[in-house]
Amino acid sequence: MQLTDILLLILAGFAAGLVNTIAGGGTFFSFPALLWAGVPPVSANATNSVALWPASLAGAWAYRQELRKYRRMLVPLAALSLVGGVAGGLLLISIQDAVFSRLIPWLLLFATLLFAASRHLASWAATRRRPDGTSTLARAGYLLVAVYGGFFGAGMGILLLAALAIAGHEDIHELNAIKNLLTAVIYSVSVATFVAAGAVSWLAMAATLVGATLGGFYGAQLSRLVSAAALRRIVIGIGLCLSAIYFIKAY
Repeated sequence: MQLTDILLLILAGFAAGLVNTIAGGGTFFSFPALLWAGVPPVSANATNSVALWPASLAGAWAYRQELRKYRRMLVPLAALSLVGGVAGGLLLISIQDAVFSRLIPWLLLFATLLFAASRHLASWAATRRRPDGTSTLARAGYLLVAVYGGFFGAGMGILLLAALAIAGHEDIHELNAIKNLLTAVIYSVSVATFVAAGAVSWLAMAATLVGATLGGFYGAQLSRLVSAAALRRIVIGIGLCLSAIYFIKAY
C-alpha cells in the first residue's frame, strides 16, 4: 500500500467520522476509499466495519442510562442481533469478490435512498406503531436487519430505528439508545467473524480508524456550526454519484 493510499484512507476515515457524528452516512466515504486504495471488495467491507466498530461501542455506552429499564426486553433483541450479525458476516465472507463487486452499486444505491428517505420512513413507522415489540413478526424484522447489518451495514441504523418505532417505541432518546446497543452487538459479532476469517486488511483498517476517530472528535464541535440538513444533501449527492460510478464499472 502506497503512502498516498494511507493518506487517502485517513482523510476518508476523517470524513466518515465527521458526517457520522453530524448526520450519518459515513460509510459512503470510507468504503469507496478502501476500494480505491486497492483493498478487495469483500475485505474492504470487512475492514470498514472493523474501523467504524469502536464508534458503535461508544454510542451504546453513552446511552447506558436510558437502557436500564429495558434490560428484560433487550436480552432477546441482543440475541437476535448476535445471530443476525454472525449470519450476515458469514454470508459476506462466503461471497466471491467478483460477485460482491456486482452487488456494490445496488447496495450503495439502496443505502443512499434509505438515507434520503429516513425522515419519511420515520414518519411512516410512527403511523404504524404497535405495542408488540416482542412479537414473532417484530423479532423476524430485527433479525433481517441484523443480517443486513452484518453483511453490509450502511443504513442499518435507519432500518433499526424504523423497526423499533413500529414496535411501539416513541421517545427519540430511547430509540437511539436501543438502536446504538443493537448496532454495537451486530458490529461486534460481525467484526469477530471477519477477524477470525482473516478478511481484514489491518494497515488499511488502522489508517481508516485513525481518521474516523479524529473525525468523530471534531464532528462533535463542527455540528454546532454546520447545518445537518446541508450535510445530508451533500452525503446523498455523493451516494448517488458513487452508485452511478459503480454501476458503470460493474455493468
